[in-house]
Amino acid sequence: MKKYFLMVAFAALILGGCTLPNQQQQPEQPTAPVTPVEPEKPQTEVPPPPETVPQPPKEQTINWKASVQPMVAKMLQADGVQAGSVLLLDSVKNSTNGSLPVGNATAALHDALATNNKFQVVPDTQLASAKQALGLSVDDSLGSRSKAIGLARYVNAQYVLYSTVTGDVKSPTLKMQMMTVPSGEIVWSGNGAVQH
Repeated sequence: MKKYFLMVAFAALILGGCTLPNQQQQPEQPTAPVTPVEPEKPQTEVPPPPETVPQPPKEQTINWKASVQPMVAKMLQADGVQAGSVLLLDSVKNSTNGSLPVGNATAALHDALATNNKFQVVPDTQLASAKQALGLSVDDSLGSRSKAIGLARYVNAQYVLYSTVTGDVKSPTLKMQMMTVPSGEIVWSGNGAVQH
């Protein structure tokens, strides 16, 4: 019986260790999901589109000389103005809805008044030193009439010419007023379209 038992144990060992080729078992391992890898495309830098810079508005060419001379001619014929009087020419102000080269307008006024025999225009050098003496900037355009009259009193001028460009910048109007220094009374005023 011992023999029989050994044989059964041996047979069990053999049968237990042997498997048929169709029934081989391999331990199952969890499989990771496979994601396809796309081949890398060569990177080409696309330059940004060129930045467009807006064009500045074209500055209008204004014929200040033609705009100023007819008005100055009328002003020189104003009643009650004594020949030989001293005139303070205030800088032209821009009160339009845009930008205008009003420095050129002031220069045109100086030129138009340079050859008249009714007024002596206060020279720019005297005007600049008077502004400094009164604590004003040399570039101060005397935005208020009271400043202009105060400065005119300081330089012993009898009249002040106050000029403003108004309206739409595309078709502005030049307005001029001549005032007496002692009283601030307007003795002449005129306006006209600015010539292009």
